[in-house]
Amino acid sequence: MNAVELTRELVRIDTVNPVSPERPCAERLGRLLEDAGFAVRLHEFAPGRASVVARRDGGGTPFCFAGHIDTVPLGAAPWKHQPFGGEIDAGKLYGRGSSDMKSGVAAMVCAALELGRTPLRKAGLTLLLVAGEETGCEGALHLARSEGALGKASAMVVGEPTGNVPVIGHKGALWLRARTRGVTAHGSMPSMGVNAVVKAARAVLALDAFRFDVKPDPLLGEPTLNIGLIQGGMNVNSVPDEAVIGIDMRTIPAQGHAALRARLQELLGDEVELSSIVDLPGVRTREDDPFVRSITEIVARITGEPAVTGTATYFTDASVLTPAFGGIPTVVLGPGEMALCHQTDEHCRVERIEQAAAAYVEIARERCGA
Repeated sequence: MNAVELTRELVRIDTVNPVSPERPCAERLGRLLEDAGFAVRLHEFAPGRASVVARRDGGGTPFCFAGHIDTVPLGAAPWKHQPFGGEIDAGKLYGRGSSDMKSGVAAMVCAALELGRTPLRKAGLTLLLVAGEETGCEGALHLARSEGALGKASAMVVGEPTGNVPVIGHKGALWLRARTRGVTAHGSMPSMGVNAVVKAARAVLALDAFRFDVKPDPLLGEPTLNIGLIQGGMNVNSVPDEAVIGIDMRTIPAQGHAALRARLQELLGDEVELSSIVDLPGVRTREDDPFVRSITEIVARITGEPAVTGTATYFTDASVLTPAFGGIPTVVLGPGEMALCHQTDEHCRVERIEQAAAAYVEIARERCGA
């Protein structure tokens, strides 16, 4: 089986998070890897929400490939191509998850299959294909908290969409829920109540004016804050007694999340209750790390493009897995396109999938001594 055909097969398996459990996809991938000589275990953090851990022993601490098998919902806009069809048109493979990131998972699995039962003289090989990444790395967190589930790793490639450019760092994510409370009353007698939506509006204006007191990171740039959600009220003719704001901050290494949350709490005051939704650190590997140099050279040789590295604004399972493995060198490298993540008519270039699979084979051969 090649990586393009496996991508098409995986796209046809609906794993929209959280309504469509990942277990059918996990079982299919697990069977493929088990047939190739891997020791495979499925780990569920909720019914049907299964991650795959596949291992082959070798001469030393394993090298790790990691990726997620869940996808985001389709959205309201109509698709020109079937979202679960895996159609190929003009060199592009369409479908939900084609870029983010079933193409990366397929390429990793096919690279592992190509190694077959070849002895691994330098290091073992582990594949972590996790559920629940899109809602805060739930599957990775479950593995990290389950004794013995992860094992050890010397270095890791995460197959998120980078257009096959080695990404050596990404921002952290701090998502907060800001809740305001009031006292409900009849809409014709607002003086009898306390309006939670008005409190929320004041909080939104304060957040809009908020500025980070940190210098931009040389690689990752500036941190960002987005107000992505506001909800409040029961109906138009009642004074609302509750409102909720969703805050999405993408942070850089110089920022501590606890201190940042405390600063926001001070800004918003006692009338706003803050609670965490997602709290994930960023990841950054040095440009001069030998692992980075090796991958950059392999990718440049296969793609014929300049040997460059990049960064990403999104978070990945590396936010959990890299520290769980003790801060190992980590590179994000995948065939999908960053700009197509979560888009209507999401697609991935077939050529990119083929290149990624070839790169993963070479990376695994070098790290594992296959």
